[in-house]
Amino acid sequence: MGDGAGNLGLHHHPHHRSVSSSNPSLLCGPLSLRLSLSSRSRGLAAARDLSQGELILTVPKSALMTSQSLLKDEKLSVAVKRHTSLSSPQILTICLLAEMSKGKSSWWHPYLMQLPRSYDTLANFSQFEKQALQVDDAIWVTERAILKAELEWKKAIPLMEELKLKPQLQNFRAWLWASSTVSSRTMHIPWDDAGCLCPVGDFYNYAAPGEEPCGWEDLKGSRNESSLQDSSFWNKDATSNSDAEQDDVLSQRLTDGGYKEDLAAYCFYARKNYKKGEQVLLSYGTYTNLELLEHYGFLLDENPNDKAFIPLEPEVYASSSWPKDSLYIHQNGKPSFALLSALRLWATPASQRRSVGHLVYSGTQLSSENEIFVMEWIAKSCHVVLENLPTSVEEDSLLLCALDKMQDPDLPMEVGNALRSSGVEFSAFLEAHDLKIGDGNVGLLLSEKARRSMERWKLAVQWRLRHKRILVDCISRCTEIISSLSPTFLGHRGYQS
Repeated sequence: MGDGAGNLGLHHHPHHRSVSSSNPSLLCGPLSLRLSLSSRSRGLAAARDLSQGELILTVPKSALMTSQSLLKDEKLSVAVKRHTSLSSPQILTICLLAEMSKGKSSWWHPYLMQLPRSYDTLANFSQFEKQALQVDDAIWVTERAILKAELEWKKAIPLMEELKLKPQLQNFRAWLWASSTVSSRTMHIPWDDAGCLCPVGDFYNYAAPGEEPCGWEDLKGSRNESSLQDSSFWNKDATSNSDAEQDDVLSQRLTDGGYKEDLAAYCFYARKNYKKGEQVLLSYGTYTNLELLEHYGFLLDENPNDKAFIPLEPEVYASSSWPKDSLYIHQNGKPSFALLSALRLWATPASQRRSVGHLVYSGTQLSSENEIFVMEWIAKSCHVVLENLPTSVEEDSLLLCALDKMQDPDLPMEVGNALRSSGVEFSAFLEAHDLKIGDGNVGLLLSEKARRSMERWKLAVQWRLRHKRILVDCISRCTEIISSLSPTFLGHRGYQS
């Protein structure tokens, strides 16, 4: 890949001559490629100290894989023009498959061989893996992703047949691979909605916007602040009046690279100061964990942009003007500004709502009684959601430990007993893959397909566990608020975590 990168014209920007000592290292200059054999992941590390805002990598336009560059193939270009109903991502997906069909004769062959052989995006989830998400909204998003992939594949079949692609490149499995490549690895370019595949630039791993201090509220500092007069416990962002305005503050931090017309290249910058050996990260944008799973096939254990939704009464939506997607619980268990405002207004008698509307929309608590009612309602709603899910936080935590042991080659003999404790769910996994526990040693019985399925199962469990913890944290916060507003509150209302 080192020679391939040079042939493609990629440039690093050292302040001084520097060669990485990382092992293994495939690049020189300010970046080195780090490989994690245990997790089969790759990333870019700083080969020397880097300064925030420093230009560290440029990838020339000629090295970007785009529909425009691939359609220089005249046969491919003529065929694509006859299928005007296909979207830009569909076209790039077909172009990628067509390029794969060329094998070693493709100019892109060294880069194509670096692409992952499989993906864990939601469109790749099986029935078992989909159900392992447990939460209806997540299951629906997964079903939508799978259906979308199937429909796009069926619409693309006539063009793939016209191009006479190899049969193994025309099936749904191949389409899932190519479309997942486009979904998870492309970067924005101004001339094509499908984006571009960017050699070396797509080795960056993800950092969520908001991970570094950038004007967000100090959530830990406000944990114990609560009074009727001081609403900062929930609404540190009240000075901007809404979460939407807070998002505007971060709008300049949502990307750490972009295509520069004047340089005719994709340019990448250091998002912060890095010490030699640190992993250099890239922000793709603001995503919840479910969105990361849908589009990229991974999630973050601590994602500052994650959120959870709870069922709301129809009148809650009708009594306020907040968009539905703004009524959620933050990843730290704090109800959003919009959710609190909507519930405070809903809890007010209809005849009084007009007179207190300006107070509600400014983030002001209306009364102790109103606030206690809202906190109790949120806590009870979170409790009901948790009670209706098949497994608890504790059970999911144990299952994750078992799955980790299952994937540890040094602990094969402990796997059978560990995973039997997950009961029905583990049995469903075995049934989905026609597996049996032999002498307590499951590790040796897993095929590569089953191992990939287990990776996605683990992602599903991680997602639902993080989702449940948001609800548990919300219950704790609500209970704390109620205690501060009602000295007689004894914590016995049936929704404590």
